[in-house]
Parts: sequence; structure tokens; C-alpha cells
Amino acid sequence: MRYPDGGGLTAPQRDRREQVRFRAAEMFAQGMRPPQVAERLRVSQKSARAWHAQWRAGGTGALRSKGPSGPSSRFRPQWRTELAVLLEQGPAAHGWVEDQRWTLARVATVIGRRRHISLSVPQTWRLLRQMGFTAQVPVHRAAERDEQAVATWVEEVWPVVERR
Repeated sequence: MRYPDGGGLTAPQRDRREQVRFRAAEMFAQGMRPPQVAERLRVSQKSARAWHAQWRAGGTGALRSKGPSGPSSRFRPQWRTELAVLLEQGPAAHGWVEDQRWTLARVATVIGRRRHISLSVPQTWRLLRQMGFTAQVPVHRAAERDEQAVATWVEEVWPVVERR
């Protein structure tokens, strides 16, 4: 199953689900059958049967969460502070002098140059979001902006386009 926000369960959600499995283990230890456990915990009978089989094979420990799914990131957590310092230096320090904006592709390039790993744009965005960075919109308007042309477009062209 794919998740629209780019991820699966968060750590608190995994913990909540793990607690439900632990409650199921307690009920199994008391002699309750999987259909009864499923009804009490409001889960599917298929899940309750799977938990019961895991519990019989390995005890309560077998029902522990295995952590987030998927491969672990090649970008090590200890590299994040270094990346923050590199980003603080600005794009010009890394060869982009035409404008002073970081793009995801530029950040991925800096990571690739520094750590010799290739991250996609979505992976780079996920990493930056985890580090607390947010998408920014430039504060200043373009120097080439023609206010008269914009006003004319808003007054004359937009009403025609909007009616369609």
C-alpha cells in the first residue's frame, strides 16, 4: 500500500499498534482464542490468528515492532549537522553564483559531491523535512516585474479566463 504523505506509520503509531499486539499476547496467555481476541480488540480475525501463531512460536517478544519498513537511508544521521553547515554557507560557496536559492537538485548535488551517494529529489526533500527545513518562497519580487502589465492582465484578461 502506498501512502500519500510519502511514508508509512510514524513511531507513535507503531508503538500504539505494538501495544495492541501485547494486549493480544496477554489474552492468549489467559487462554482466549484468536476470534475472541479479535472481537475484544476490534481487529481482523486474520491478524489475531497471525499474532497467535507468532506468540506461540516466540512469545510476547515475537510481537514487537520491527521498526519502519523499507531500506534504511544511505545518508547517515551523523552527516546531518555537516549538511546544515554546508547549506548555511549558501549556494555560491558550492559553485552556483547565478542566484542565491537552494533547490532540491542543488542540495542533492552537494550531498553527492560530499558523501558520494546519489539521492533523488523526493529523498532529498524528505531528508530536509526531517532536518526541520521548509519550502521557502522568495521574499522579493522579480526585478523585471512590470506592475502596469500585471494590473492590466488582472483587470482585462483574468475576468475573461475566469468566465470560461
